[in-house]
Amino acid sequence: MCAVYRWFFNTFFRRMDPEAAHHLVYTGLSIVGKIPVLRDVIQGALAPYLGRKAGGPGSVRTMGITFPAPFGLAGGFDKDAAAVHGLWMLGFGHIEIGTVTPRAQDGNPAPRMWREVEMDSLRNAMGFNNQGAHAAAAQLRRLRSTAAGRAVVVGVNIGKNRVTPPESAAADYALAATVLTPYADYLVVNVSSPNTPGLRDLQSVESLRPILEATRSAADAAQAEVGGARVPLLVKVAPDLSDDDIDAIAALVTDLGVDGVVAVNTSINHDLGPGGLSGPPLKARGLEVVERLRRHLGEDATIIGCGGIQQPDDAREYLRAGANLVQGYTGFVYVGPLWPRRINTALVADAVG
Repeated sequence: MCAVYRWFFNTFFRRMDPEAAHHLVYTGLSIVGKIPVLRDVIQGALAPYLGRKAGGPGSVRTMGITFPAPFGLAGGFDKDAAAVHGLWMLGFGHIEIGTVTPRAQDGNPAPRMWREVEMDSLRNAMGFNNQGAHAAAAQLRRLRSTAAGRAVVVGVNIGKNRVTPPESAAADYALAATVLTPYADYLVVNVSSPNTPGLRDLQSVESLRPILEATRSAADAAQAEVGGARVPLLVKVAPDLSDDDIDAIAALVTDLGVDGVVAVNTSINHDLGPGGLSGPPLKARGLEVVERLRRHLGEDATIIGCGGIQQPDDAREYLRAGANLVQGYTGFVYVGPLWPRRINTALVADAVG
């Protein structure tokens, strides 16, 4: 089946502009996900493990959440939460939407996405294009209004608007958290995208501390308002940080009681052109960062490994390095729609023994 998809990719998608191809697939998944009978049939065929009771074989319990399978979709594919059901039916064990900013923004000028086919990689300089926190909240409110929608494990990845100065960044993250927390299973503070000027500077401990504190406070207040339980908070880091910077973030996470880290985002350590690189070139550094974080964070913190996962063995390497969960995005482009099923089926089988 992978060979069939690769032929399809080379024949059709490769000839299309990458962003146009993304929108075509995204729109299709959004539509199919809103047709309950069709959606349920596809999910039953592709991902029976999603229908098992909590705690079934292959599920992962971390942050107080039961993930039905270890492999999920990374932030970046569904920025506006319109295709959550359609993506879930393909077999991801969780869906991370975003990055969502408090106010809508167009992102960077096109072209802003490029394929690096010889490396099965993507470059993107999207710049947090999204419809804003209130629009995403409306989508998630509709999702959570049904039993099927409440069964989906949804992470919400949040960021600051491009026009917001660094000294006001904490207020942006807090506002996004206030609007979106009631619909999230967990939150991710994204300070590591290379496509918003100055954003990565917020990974310094001095800048990151007030952002995490403000986000935690806003999330807790939002949940208190609706009588909800505490929502876990993670921070997403770049692969291009030095080991000392990774260690400093781990110390801050421990000090503030942050629930965990997503490692890693895209890389600017390349000479291919603008944008952050994703896919297989990130895997080696991603594994190093996950292993380093686990040594510093101990066993209680949650680590989500991300970067270069195409095959089940890639996911297994991240889990052995210390990740609780794994994520991907770029493999969706090069391996196809059966990619999440293939990885999670293998990981669930590992758990069964």
